[in-house]
Amino acid sequence: MRIIRVSNIDSFVPKVIPKQPQKNKSIVESILNDVRKNGDSAIKKYEKKFSKTNLMTLRVSQQEISNAYSKVTREQLRAITVAKTRLQKTESAVKSLLKNLNINIAGVKISKKFLPIQSVGCYIPGGLAKYPSSVIMSVVPAKVAGVTRIVIVSPPNADGKIDPLTIVASDICGADEIYKVGGAQAIAALSFGTKSITSVDKIVGPGGAFVTAAKSMVSAHTSIDMLAGPTELGIVADISANPKYVALDLISQAEHSDDTFCYLITDSDKLAKSVNKNISEIIQKIKRSDHVKTSLKHNGFIAICKSKVDMIKLVNKLAPEHLEIMTCNPQTLASQITSPGLILLGSQTPSSASDYLLGSNHILPTNQFGKTRGSLSVLDFIKTNTYVTASKSALRDISTHLDVFASAEKLPNHYEAVRGRLE
Repeated sequence: MRIIRVSNIDSFVPKVIPKQPQKNKSIVESILNDVRKNGDSAIKKYEKKFSKTNLMTLRVSQQEISNAYSKVTREQLRAITVAKTRLQKTESAVKSLLKNLNINIAGVKISKKFLPIQSVGCYIPGGLAKYPSSVIMSVVPAKVAGVTRIVIVSPPNADGKIDPLTIVASDICGADEIYKVGGAQAIAALSFGTKSITSVDKIVGPGGAFVTAAKSMVSAHTSIDMLAGPTELGIVADISANPKYVALDLISQAEHSDDTFCYLITDSDKLAKSVNKNISEIIQKIKRSDHVKTSLKHNGFIAICKSKVDMIKLVNKLAPEHLEIMTCNPQTLASQITSPGLILLGSQTPSSASDYLLGSNHILPTNQFGKTRGSLSVLDFIKTNTYVTASKSALRDISTHLDVFASAEKLPNHYEAVRGRLE
């Protein structure tokens, strides 16, 4: 990995943030328009092109679900159940805080109720890969929220099938429909609807560059959770950190794909060199080393800052998806860091564990969106309904002030609608 001494944080950040390919936008736009116009036939065309499969039907049948169970092990079923239970506990605790409210303001009654969204579509990456964990992370909070229709879309392999573990996880977690569709065409189907796939109110889930671009484009038509693109991991560490742990964690996230964004921020020359040495040694012995090498070479870096103050400033600017803090006092440092999607404290809290079983959600904001939101949660599947009841005396009390605003904004009939009730 590159070792870079950071003297000016503001100029450093734009140089290291990976550039998003612009050509994707025009390709994705054409796919979205085609699916919107031609529905299922367009979807099957793109699955043949990208997944190399000829699909007769898009929906996974009940028989296919039953067959999937016969292809997974008892240990795999147990792992899914444990992960589901842990996340369910976290999400249920959050939901329990959402109590209906009644507020009285000088004769005006305001009620706030928290209601589930009616339908959601969950994108699960697939094809050559298997991501049953992403099923758990998207379906469980939706189920806890009370969503009545939960749809799974995931790309099929060349045989026209979705990985059995993904199907089983979907069934165990409570998905209502599963479709063999991936990429931008899946996002289009969820947003616009086709003969086989009824549109949804919101689309959630991670994906590659095409899926992320598609979600961004359909967001004018259908609500989305966030832009969750290629994996990001930032590690803030000082001389107290174990360099092997740092190296292992960077490698663990870099193995996702060639375009991950993984880096170390430190104030120690010694740690920087030791981590680099550990990566060089470990990378020779691991599986998926090609992805790790490409990712760390093209996007990875080790930043050496002058002080912990600069380390904090840099990580807040970069706003990584995952942030690990391996320092003498991680809680103290964390109290000054606000921008990551998820903050993992201490040497025994690796991001890879949070991807599966710690009880937190691994669907997280990338591309610096951690500055404005956190992980996917039950809150993403709940809307707030507000009910207001005013009395005539309440209108009389505010009429003079309302006239001020209506006059200032040159909307006189706003005031007249109130005044007419007071005559």
